[in-house]
This record gives sequence, C-alpha cells and structure tokens, in this order.
Amino acid sequence: MNTVINIKTDSKIKKAAQKTAEDLGLSLSGVINSYLRQFVRSQTIFVSTKFSEPSELLLSALKEAQDERKKGNVYSFKQPKDAVDFVDKMIVEKNKK
Repeated sequence: MNTVINIKTDSKIKKAAQKTAEDLGLSLSGVINSYLRQFVRSQTIFVSTKFSEPSELLLSALKEAQDERKKGNVYSFKQPKDAVDFVDKMIVEKNKK
C-alpha cells in the first residue's frame, strides 16, 4: 500500500532535486523512497556539507566572535570545570537582572 508524505522545502531545492533526478533517469519520488529505505535499513543519516554555503546565522555568529576577540573579550580556562563554573556564574548574573 502506498501513502503520501507532504514535506516543506525550498522551491529552488525542489526544482534542483527534480532536475538532478531527471538527469539520472529517476523520479524525485523514487530518489526519496530510496533514501527512506536506506534510512530505515541503516538507522543513520548521511549529511554532507561539501557544497554548502554558510548560513546567515553562522556568518553573523562568526563576525560577532571576531569582533569580541578584537575587543579582548576572550576567556581561557585550564580545566573544563573552570569553563562550566564561569558559564554558570554568567547565567546566575543574567537571571538577577
């Protein structure tokens, strides 16, 4: 018995995926079904970032980190517990405000 799965995806991704599948002589539905079978069989998800562009959120976070470093807002810890204690202290101080 077949069923229908509705997903939301970027229209550009859908068109590119349809074109790629067509170029390989496959339907997009066939490709997705193959991925679902592989997912169930292996219980793993393969993700490749080989061709990915960094997201706007990542670019913004990197710029913020660079700016903070230039300002000297850099912390270094000798032990992991020291870092955890520092973050805990920051959380407590933030919650006081």
